[in-house]
Formats: sequence, C-alpha cells, structure tokens
Amino acid sequence: MASTHVGILRAFTAGTYKARVTLKGSVLLSLDGVPVNRGIPSGEMVAGRAVTVVIIDETKATDAYVVGVYA
Repeated sequence: MASTHVGILRAFTAGTYKARVTLKGSVLLSLDGVPVNRGIPSGEMVAGRAVTVVIIDETKATDAYVVGVYA
C-alpha cells in the first residue's frame, strides 16, 4: 500500500534526475537514488528543501519517488 511522506532533499543529480532524501522525523533513514518527477524544474531541487515522497511499497523503500517540492 502506498504512503506519502515529507522529506528533506539532501542532494540532487540533474543528469539522472535522482535524489538523496531523508524522511522527516527519521535522522537515520536516508534514501539514495530516488527518482524525481521530471515535471519539477531542476532549479527547484535545492538541498535543504522539503519534498513530498511517495513510497509505493512500504516493505521496499527503494520503491520511492519524489513527486513534489515546497519551501
């Protein structure tokens, strides 16, 4: 079952459109290589910004996607 989380953007690679994010409330859980919605301009993907992360399968954190960014 899919779930939505708030995360903090730690890094973004424009060439692959993938990010490293830390889920809010979890200092230890960072997700690396998370695909980013290509509708989000790369200029908006600044480290430290809050992002919306959808995890499709809670048992596999690798099934995560960044679907939004906000201040």
